[in-house]
Amino acid sequence: MIPSLGAEGRVACVTGASSGLGKAVAQALSEGGAKIVSVSRRQPDWCDGASAVAVNADLSDLQAIPDIAAMVAEPFGPPDILVNAAGINTRQPADQVTLDGWLTTLDLNLSVPFFLAQALVPAMREKGWGRIVNFASLQSQRAFPGGIAYGASKGGIVQLTRAMAEAWSHDGIMVNALAPGFFPTELTGPVFSDPELSARNAAQTCIGRNGRMQDIIGPALFLCSAASDYVTGQTLYVDGGFTAK
Repeated sequence: MIPSLGAEGRVACVTGASSGLGKAVAQALSEGGAKIVSVSRRQPDWCDGASAVAVNADLSDLQAIPDIAAMVAEPFGPPDILVNAAGINTRQPADQVTLDGWLTTLDLNLSVPFFLAQALVPAMREKGWGRIVNFASLQSQRAFPGGIAYGASKGGIVQLTRAMAEAWSHDGIMVNALAPGFFPTELTGPVFSDPELSARNAAQTCIGRNGRMQDIIGPALFLCSAASDYVTGQTLYVDGGFTAK
């Protein structure tokens, strides 16, 4: 029997779903039959208020995570799926990294995925089924200029994903990470605004191009569905072979 890649009957919480890869994943899950709760500071332009609703919240306020988790569970009940797509990249060179920039990056990129998951796991455990998908990065294993805080947070995501899998997978909660290559999002705006740099990144891949939004959908649906019942603690690089070279 071939397992479904759909999300029928599931409730998915997606952070950072107002734009970029978070939006692409949230919309794909919605089309796959899930009810979506988007969590972001900005109001998404695609939530219909019926099968997809928005919770406007500042995730960088770690003290507010329990309240945010409670709001997330209100529209459709506790989520079965959590996608931690929200993130920030201050792009400060090592000699110019500020304490505020460092803490903000680590809080949003590394602390929030853990504490939000921790708050939502008990309901997943009761159901005996859950999916948590964290967002890693090329910088989880590669060092880029101006990326020391971001790289530290995304390197941490890979190990956090393993540790979360060890803690919760025996309860039926699979925890994995997606590590996108270069996709045209707000976060990578400075990269794609430089045609020479964009072309150089494309040439670094095995495929010869940068990512397109549709490229993230299949891997995300796989990790959010029953098709990944025996996959946990893994980081899937969706980078066109960038890290293979």
